[in-house]
Amino acid sequence: MSDREYPARPWVGVGCVIFRGEAVLLTRRGKPPRVGSWSLPGGAQHLGEGAIDCARRELLEETGIEAGPLLLADVIDGIALDARGAVRYHYTIIDYCGHWLAGEARPGDDVSETAWALPQELAAYRLTPQVLAVIGRARALLG
Repeated sequence: MSDREYPARPWVGVGCVIFRGEAVLLTRRGKPPRVGSWSLPGGAQHLGEGAIDCARRELLEETGIEAGPLLLADVIDGIALDARGAVRYHYTIIDYCGHWLAGEARPGDDVSETAWALPQELAAYRLTPQVLAVIGRARALLG
């Protein structure tokens, strides 16, 4: 059992919704939790690290991509209870959004694949409703 399972406090994760034209950058998780599932690039914030600095670090580590200016897109709590009702996982996810600036998408760190997905292709990636919602909010924010 990891220290993220049955935590004493929420874990802070930071994600990025990055667009290149109409396409959004997606990553396939290479490690638990949710290994094999598609989502947005991101990861755990380090002690002493600002949230936006974490977003940029995770984006670069996981995908090799750099983004221009970032805006706050949303803050989402992911809470999973066990059969007894105890909190098994609690993540507070801070999602930033922006546009691609530099780099070629390639899997790195705990990512097994990357993809630039157009809006009409998103269903094929079986994203969670929360991820789809934050992509929509980010698209609206960035105009």
